[in-house]
Amino acid sequence: MATRSLVTRRLMPFMDWAGELRSSAVLRADAAGGITNAVIALPQVVAYALIAGLPPAFGLYTAIVAAVVAALFGSSRHLVTGPAAPMSIMVAAVMSGIVAQNAPGYAAAVVALTAMVGVLQLALGLARFGALIAFISHAVVVGFTAGAAAYIAVTQMDALLGLDLGSAGSIPATVIALARALPRAQPDSMIIGGATLLVTAAVRRLRPRWPALLLGLAAGTLVQWLPLAGMDTVPTVGAMPSGLPSPALPALGVERVRQLAPGAMALALIGLIEAVSIATAIGTRSGQRIDGNREFIGQGLANLVGSFFSCYPASGSFTRSAANFDAGARTPFSGLVTAACLAAVLVLVPGITAYVPMAAVAAMVLTVAWGLVEWGQIRHILRTSRDDAAVLVITLLLTILLGFVTAVFAGILASIVLYLRRTARPALVPVAPREDRAGRDLRNVRRNALTECPQLKILRVDGSLFFATSGHLHETLRAFSRTREQRHVLLVGSAVNLIDVSGAEVLAAESAALARAGGGLYLCSLKGPARDFLERGGYDRRMGGGRLFHNPREAIAYIVLERLDHEACHACPYFVFRECAAAKEKGTPAA
Repeated sequence: MATRSLVTRRLMPFMDWAGELRSSAVLRADAAGGITNAVIALPQVVAYALIAGLPPAFGLYTAIVAAVVAALFGSSRHLVTGPAAPMSIMVAAVMSGIVAQNAPGYAAAVVALTAMVGVLQLALGLARFGALIAFISHAVVVGFTAGAAAYIAVTQMDALLGLDLGSAGSIPATVIALARALPRAQPDSMIIGGATLLVTAAVRRLRPRWPALLLGLAAGTLVQWLPLAGMDTVPTVGAMPSGLPSPALPALGVERVRQLAPGAMALALIGLIEAVSIATAIGTRSGQRIDGNREFIGQGLANLVGSFFSCYPASGSFTRSAANFDAGARTPFSGLVTAACLAAVLVLVPGITAYVPMAAVAAMVLTVAWGLVEWGQIRHILRTSRDDAAVLVITLLLTILLGFVTAVFAGILASIVLYLRRTARPALVPVAPREDRAGRDLRNVRRNALTECPQLKILRVDGSLFFATSGHLHETLRAFSRTREQRHVLLVGSAVNLIDVSGAEVLAAESAALARAGGGLYLCSLKGPARDFLERGGYDRRMGGGRLFHNPREAIAYIVLERLDHEACHACPYFVFRECAAAKEKGTPAA
């Protein structure tokens, strides 16, 4: 019975929370969150669909179908899945080299792309690759999002200025086209866009809990009705088709799959990164632990099922997810409420967008773009980590110059390369006892201005000793074997999680080199698995035997009293260790 219950919950994860809907308090909270989200989503999803080069109805289709499926099969209680800015931008970028936005087959190609994204995400989830998302640097997401915001801003300027530039392609090409067309800018479109921006900014500042985007869009629409010359010629979004989409198979073919495969992979990864990152961030606030594999499956099913209902690739929306949590929603049922509200708009008032000017939508999208840039995160990364800063800058610049697919893969590759470089060069930090501490408290020599023993070098190894680090370890230890005095080296391995054959061979070889120079290599504080590996492989014997110690106290006592040159100790002016007095006494010349 227990096994059947477990299988049922895996196949129908919504059973985890469905029982909570018996509570009227939960229903009220979810209804409040769902309605709030519908108000926020209506202008957003229309704008995002236009960014993707699709009619506004596709944004609503995606916000309805993807939200329902992800709510039923995902793991997060507050994540809202649907149209998202990064995915919308990447759709336009991926399709730009395949099908023109104004071509008859553009929408069908995007729907096919959605199906491919869904299959890839579902496969990753079923293969339990959810944990791998942690290996993708946060700097890649921040850099990509900033580049995406720049792309949004540039591509919306023509609608804001009342220009028709067509599809200029890359950001640099679009900027050049805008500069050439600037003298033809239309004042009426600029007035509408300016009013939208002004009202949106004012509402966000003065009444943060009000739907700023919706009110700004309404203000821009009302300005169009002012009795000013030219206002009646400003382009509008146009009416949406009435009713919900009929199910249809995505138009997939061998050639289309070949063309869309690289972009589909990039979209699948970005969509999963966005969704899991948002779910985790909100889960931290709500106290919920996110199941990465289940979230992968939920996102994959949302896109796969959505491709049968004219949806384009969806992911998590931070704005709508945060609003869902802040509005008090308790279960994913709030996503179903949002979908029901948006479906009612399509069925009852599909013509509402016929009165919305494109300039107002462009201004709304610019506001969204500004909010996408994580200025605080950018400053923090640039200030604290050179490697992460390099990844961020690479991703940002490549997003602007070469496009999104190239930027995402290059950013991920850069993060992996820099990570491997860091792990291949573990810090070997010189440490020594603190004179003001009674215990064997070893601290960084340089940071604390500590005195070192002239004969014994103590190094704290901050990393594992495996094949990638063997070269760095060899070079560092060989440098000590060539010195005249510090020929004894003690490695403090409390941070060593792994030693493989390559690392152990280097330890044995360098121990022999130090022994030939009259010194020795010693290790202490190794974790159990690392110590067992050295003993099982006979490396402790190859190092001379008796070179592995449980803690620095044992190691230092043995080395100072048994291995150092006591005549040199007698002449040494320093008292680095507690054993120094005894070592000096041993080195006292005979009377």
